[in-house]
Amino acid sequence: MAEITAAMVKDLREKTGVGMMDCKAALAATNGDMEAAVDWLRAKGLAKAAKKSTRVAAEGLVAVAVEGTTGAVVEVNSETDFVARNEKFQAMVAEISKLALKANGDTEKLKTMHVPGSPHAVAEYVAEMVAAIGENMTVRRTAALSVSDGVIGSYVHSQIAPGAGKIGVIVALESAGNKAALAEFGRLLAMHVAATNPVALTLDQVPKDVLARESAILEEKNAGKPANVLEKIVASGLKTFAKENCLLEQAYVHDGSKTVTQALAETAKAAGADVKLTGYVRMQLGEGIEKKEDDFAAEVAKMSGGQ
Repeated sequence: MAEITAAMVKDLREKTGVGMMDCKAALAATNGDMEAAVDWLRAKGLAKAAKKSTRVAAEGLVAVAVEGTTGAVVEVNSETDFVARNEKFQAMVAEISKLALKANGDTEKLKTMHVPGSPHAVAEYVAEMVAAIGENMTVRRTAALSVSDGVIGSYVHSQIAPGAGKIGVIVALESAGNKAALAEFGRLLAMHVAATNPVALTLDQVPKDVLARESAILEEKNAGKPANVLEKIVASGLKTFAKENCLLEQAYVHDGSKTVTQALAETAKAAGADVKLTGYVRMQLGEGIEKKEDDFAAEVAKMSGGQ
């Protein structure tokens, strides 16, 4: 029997888009014959996934899972919103979100984790679902937060299924204070993050390229002014930028008379202990994915023989 190498498995996976374990099984069943292995996968129905793999999957669900002092968010894409409303797809996403709690934000690790009640890892589990539903799907990304003592607040916007919707948010509140008070504030703060989409916690955490771009805009608007004046204008402008885009500086959406930092201080009093916001994750379905826009009129004309 031919030796099945990792390179062969990788090659078959790239050719078909099918999971590694199924590729290995196909090569073993066909004595290492690559083309025969492709046919073997097609016969098993798994190669349907490969045929769909070039389609843009920008719909789907963002799911949130929280267990104890750990929270995770995961985005699982499909081609259409119709599939996102499929109960089988929703159940699959729910299972994946639970596993994401242990993946610690590592998407590739998540894809290799075993799905309870299934003989497959997540990647193969998704490939099976592709074959069953007939639409391209992918586990696009995941992120996680945890605290040593405190709570993980969460919120799902445009919820389609329990814990899953169009936007998922988790926030990490480190505190030894009253957990009920922390949990309520955590939920409200997660809603705030969903609504305002902050760039970072604080100005010093904003990516350097973003700050450089903002500074360049301010300098261009005030070109010709003395250097010392321009420096003050840029510094003032960045403070304004922080109030609009940095979470701790933003006006609290549930009470615009205070900032998020001030709301945190009030929560600390209610909880009976200091509260520190150590991080947040906001994940919106399909952000950053370029969708192909179909020219419907041109497509109809082409089908009817028009020019």
